[in-house]
Amino acid sequence: MQVTPSTQSAMQEVQAELGLSVTEAARRAQIIGATIATISDLGYHKTSFAKIKERAGLSSTRIVSYHFTNKAGLMQAVVTTATGMKDKFLEERIQGTTDRPGLLRGYIESEIAFLGSYPELVRVMVEMGASGSDAEGWFMSAPLVEEFRTGRLERQLRQGQQEGAFGGFAADVMALSIAQAIDGVAAKFAADPKLDLERYGRELADLFVKATAA
Repeated sequence: MQVTPSTQSAMQEVQAELGLSVTEAARRAQIIGATIATISDLGYHKTSFAKIKERAGLSSTRIVSYHFTNKAGLMQAVVTTATGMKDKFLEERIQGTTDRPGLLRGYIESEIAFLGSYPELVRVMVEMGASGSDAEGWFMSAPLVEEFRTGRLERQLRQGQQEGAFGGFAADVMALSIAQAIDGVAAKFAADPKLDLERYGRELADLFVKATAA
């Protein structure tokens, strides 16, 4: 697969926010985009600098090393770029919402919408979450992806319970249940790209807002 132009543009914006020059940001985004496309197509463990060089149309793997030093550095950039883009996507969709049930609804609907907007990033984050056995990779990849998947949501649910906005339930179990439901939609969407994601997002949000109600 190829990374879509919108994804490439968003990645370049993330790199530019690091204070890099336009040229540096564009080159880093090009390499990260090629890495994401390679992982999405071949899987994490079959992704190498040689494959990335070929995908990006670079003259040498040394260009990758120049910008990211080693595989760990590149994978750190991939994870932080992907999570940063997802954060921005979610924040834009729930902007102005302050009540806990509304934030939960916005989170679930945004997670489902993200599947359709950035499917390549979804596949890569799944791969990165299962990358812990790679001694050359970034050791924080799997823990960070898992934290992004359930950890923050669990804390938001606990905070909502303390505020009286949510009822009594095991926050860790509820966070995992929500994450697993979203994973299920992701798998179904991968098999059927015509899936009505808006309907699934709305229905899942209805279900979990009721399940968490005070």
